[in-house]
Amino acid sequence: MAHNAKGALLALLSFALFASHDVVVKFLGGSYAPFQIVFFSVLFSFPLVSLMLIRDTTPGHLRPIHPWWTALRTVSAVITGICVFYAFSVLPLAQTYAILFAQPLVITVLAIPILGERVRLRRWIAVLVGLAGVIVVLRPGGTELSLGHAAALVGACSGALAAIVVRKIGHEERSVVLLLYPMLTNFVIMACALPFVYQPMPIEHLGAVGVMAVLAIAGGFVLIGAYRNGEAVIVAPMQYSQLLWATLYGALFFDEWPDAMTLAGAVLIIGSGVYIVLRESRSTASENTPVLRTRTRFETGTSLRIGPLLRALGRREKTLQETPQ
Repeated sequence: MAHNAKGALLALLSFALFASHDVVVKFLGGSYAPFQIVFFSVLFSFPLVSLMLIRDTTPGHLRPIHPWWTALRTVSAVITGICVFYAFSVLPLAQTYAILFAQPLVITVLAIPILGERVRLRRWIAVLVGLAGVIVVLRPGGTELSLGHAAALVGACSGALAAIVVRKIGHEERSVVLLLYPMLTNFVIMACALPFVYQPMPIEHLGAVGVMAVLAIAGGFVLIGAYRNGEAVIVAPMQYSQLLWATLYGALFFDEWPDAMTLAGAVLIIGSGVYIVLRESRSTASENTPVLRTRTRFETGTSLRIGPLLRALGRREKTLQETPQ
């Protein structure tokens, strides 16, 4: 219990850091195109990630073992980054999170064709309840849907696809491959788009991008600590605490107040997501536990992803234990 409590507290801290990162994204999104924000986010994050990758002593090369799956995941991560950054820029924070929280529902569905997962009636009902929550948040016909809403939905779906592909190939691919390819692809694509959207950035805005990079790295490290201390079934639901931070930050900095429909839809989405996590934690309910093992933070390809690092740390510890003293 003590370990789980520590894991839960570390997870809450981690998602507070991630929520703060997203506030900076929204702040910068009022002045710059998402291509420019993603470009500088990768640029500032890459040195910190490189230092960690140097410690990867796993023998091998940088050619992926599963090139097509790696390419699919890379493209999905790039799309997620653009869509999520844009959605945070133009939508209220709480509404953006509520839509992105649908990612576990999409993961559950994608696990059927990609992982061969069997989804029984109870989880299907949870998925349908969560999708109903998304409809409540969007209120088609009752509110004007924008490109930002579409971006958030695409980001949730592409992020789910990236996560489920990692679940399929992560045990065979090197951590350095899983980390580097999305970042490098993001950097190249955003660099090509940058001349068409670039706006000069004053030093304080460049500093804000640096803060984003630090928050993302720090959040990732803290989340690693959470998963190393607590069970995944305890840590994973902590991601929904971001909605509380979104409400607070939205009110303080952007004069945003989530309406009753957004909160009602969020309750349905969060409830279904938590139920799916609890069902997957039962050994007889899920063979692959796809939602539990996606590490809960949507992947934008702009900073580290903790899943590969956790696996690398696990392999390193196992090697140290097997090495004669």
